[in-house]
Amino acid sequence: MKSTPLSLIAGVVALAAVTGFAALTVPGDEGATEAKAAARLPVERSSLLCPEPSMSDLAETTYTSFTPAGKGGQEAGAAELKAAEALPADEGADEEKEDADKDDKDKAADSKPVISLKDLGKPSTAETSKSGAPALVGTATGAFAPGWTAQQTTMAAAGGARGLLGVSCTAPDTDFWFPGASTGKARQDYVHLTNPDDTAAVADIELYGAEGPLKSDVAEGITVPARSSVPMLISTLTSEAAENVTVHVTTRSGRVGAVVSAAEDEVGSDWLAASADPAGAQVLPGIPADATSVRLVAFAPGEDDADVKVQLLGKNGAFSPAGNDTLHIKSQMTASVDLKDVTRGEPGSLRLTPVDGSRTPVVAALRVVRGKGAEQEVAFIPATGPVGERASVADNRAKGSVLSLTAPGETAKVKVTASAGSEGGDAAVKTYTVKGGTTLEVQPEAPAGLKGGYALTVESESGGPVHAARTLTIEEGGIDMFTVQTLPDDEGMVEVPEAEQDLSVLDD
Repeated sequence: MKSTPLSLIAGVVALAAVTGFAALTVPGDEGATEAKAAARLPVERSSLLCPEPSMSDLAETTYTSFTPAGKGGQEAGAAELKAAEALPADEGADEEKEDADKDDKDKAADSKPVISLKDLGKPSTAETSKSGAPALVGTATGAFAPGWTAQQTTMAAAGGARGLLGVSCTAPDTDFWFPGASTGKARQDYVHLTNPDDTAAVADIELYGAEGPLKSDVAEGITVPARSSVPMLISTLTSEAAENVTVHVTTRSGRVGAVVSAAEDEVGSDWLAASADPAGAQVLPGIPADATSVRLVAFAPGEDDADVKVQLLGKNGAFSPAGNDTLHIKSQMTASVDLKDVTRGEPGSLRLTPVDGSRTPVVAALRVVRGKGAEQEVAFIPATGPVGERASVADNRAKGSVLSLTAPGETAKVKVTASAGSEGGDAAVKTYTVKGGTTLEVQPEAPAGLKGGYALTVESESGGPVHAARTLTIEEGGIDMFTVQTLPDDEGMVEVPEAEQDLSVLDD
């Protein structure tokens, strides 16, 4: 039977109009059978979520928003971060609100952006010392979308959660892994779930200790209301105390941004960002040279055990820590190893690779401590992907910013751009060569005439992949408080197939 479904033809024409690449052809046209290569185009919309920064009255938080300058040709657009609970839940709701005029005015004031990005290639900043400041939900469009990044940096000078807490605001997703969390007595870890959408999301949290899954009756079916954030104290999700825990966050419906805040008695506090997706090999860049304690925490989420080779990529080459050259990770069990002061005065990065060619996927993170006694401070480094075409990190200061570049395979060359300052200064560009199997630590060349903060952008130019991390150190009360952020590919470019229509599919 032969038919011509009009709805299908209409759909084909609509697709051609939306993509802007399709060429409408008739059956039998020879040009309709050859598909063209996909084009790489800048993304047109990006979303970021920043967790609630701190409940402390002594904390001060700086937000920094940045989009690297692109190649032009895109519509203007905007990039804004707003308080999560202040965003309207339904822009099309009834207009009959005569009894709530005052509330509406208050909400309108609160819904103003906490931070708006004004220029490409120049960061914008905002500050708050408000106790219980809300989570932020943000969107960038047009020219501000490709490579948009935001940093939330909190200085808590005193108290049980004192420390420098830094986190790159996260994109919403449906699956996150956090090796390196804890339900131990000395730790107070919260997993923050932020929902950017107009409908509620439902999330599950799974916990895995050294002996396997931790029992929990309250970690399933967690509702995260529309455009809001829910912090969950991890130790209340299970009755089992475990020093090293892997947290797995998934959603049954909707999507969330997820990140873990970790505070350790007498040691400090920081954010633990999600590990790179499970893979047979992982790279954890940016261990400070003066680290006094380094703990590796890893997890194998599949059905098979994993055996990985542990190597430190130092200034001059790779070597395995004495007595810890391999790590056996049992399936569904969190493995950990104390590498102590593995860097021994030189900066380095950790590389995990399969033993005997096995490709069992793993996730991993490092707990890193600097200082001793009452002057200790902690930070976390998750496994991360390479910078790819380009990656950026916001909130760098005139002093205290260090960039770590690691080439786990072939020698590579990268271009590093220090942006214009948030309050003045000209961008600076420098190229670095990173030898294969080594870590290169550099003090970024700050912008000339710098005023305010600046952003760093790393772009691959040649050679093998490069993994990067930025360490920010601020002295407070005689303690070198620090935080480490990794720089995975900003995914500012996407492949868009250049399709040609073949209407012969309508002919039976």
